[in-house]
Amino acid sequence: MANPVIARCPICAETLSVARLECASCGTRIEGSFALGRFHQLTAEQLEFLETFIKARGNFKDVERELGMSYPTVRSRLDAVIRALGFPSQAEPDREAERRKEILRELADGRIAPDDAAQLLEKEPVT
Repeated sequence: MANPVIARCPICAETLSVARLECASCGTRIEGSFALGRFHQLTAEQLEFLETFIKARGNFKDVERELGMSYPTVRSRLDAVIRALGFPSQAEPDREAERRKEILRELADGRIAPDDAAQLLEKEPVT
């Protein structure tokens, strides 16, 4: 199996572009400057999450179970992937407040550890 394409320069961390495409069957070569596409903007962790999300057909309960995450964490990871792909955030301020409340409920119920709750709350904008 070929090595995966990297999207960032290992020296300066800027975005890389593809300079040449080649057909393995007939040898045709095309040179130019080509973008890698949206999915190359995702981190390895985001790609793994997205693969699990797709495999679970978007079922949050299945994603929670497979990745061992709480609902707010799954929601947060999905929102991060959406933003990383360049789509605008659809999050309403009320939803952000509800998410903070859900994190605190999960903490109170003992479903997440205090450190995890603190980390999740730090990522949430204050409304």
